[in-house]
Amino acid sequence: MNRERVSDVVVRKIEQLILEGALKPGDRLPAERKFAVQLGVSRPSLREGLQILSARGLLTTQGRGATEVAESLNPALENPLLELISTSPDAQQDVLELRHAIESMAAYHAAARRTETDMEMLRAAYKRMIISHGQDDAVIEAKADADFHLAVGEASHNVVLVHVMRSLFSLLRRSIHYNLENLYQRPDNFKHLRDQHYHLMNAILVGDPQAAKTASDNHISYVEKTLQDMNIHRQREARAHRRVAGLALS
Repeated sequence: MNRERVSDVVVRKIEQLILEGALKPGDRLPAERKFAVQLGVSRPSLREGLQILSARGLLTTQGRGATEVAESLNPALENPLLELISTSPDAQQDVLELRHAIESMAAYHAAARRTETDMEMLRAAYKRMIISHGQDDAVIEAKADADFHLAVGEASHNVVLVHVMRSLFSLLRRSIHYNLENLYQRPDNFKHLRDQHYHLMNAILVGDPQAAKTASDNHISYVEKTLQDMNIHRQREARAHRRVAGLALS
């Protein structure tokens, strides 16, 4: 039997770290000497493994020889079309429908599979999301909100689901930004959204998959319905305004 080359072992280990999410897009790898010790290989074998992964497009080399995980691990999901989708108000309903399906599944599996580390990460993400609301910056708040939902996805331990959510992170963040800018026109909406996120987190923490799925579904449904109601109200207000303007001209 052929023995596995050490460089192949390096490739396999790093691929596993990327697949599991321990190494994320944009993450810089440890210094060569330190990383070789961590992986239990020689520096030449490490370099050979890194070259293989770079050729596959999983790693990139930056200035001064620093090696990073490629920012775009799935170019098909990072293209100008997503930019158009994320900035189109007409597409927001479609984005919410996609989130409804993906995040419902993520919540269910997160409650069934979460670990102590996952629960710590989820609590921390929830805390950052609540704190971000007081910073009066919709961009920061949208990122914190998206990070919370990504933490739920990571707790699902479904590596395909996690990478789909990460690939769509830009779209997710911009969608949330758009939603928050509209939802917070009503002061009481923050309380509702805060409580919905809490119920989702708590269902995962106590390990109740069905309750977690329901909490996720209720959250997205609330956002959908509230935005629809606000849009209908704006249309009626615009109609009334045109009517008044027309009467003023007669």
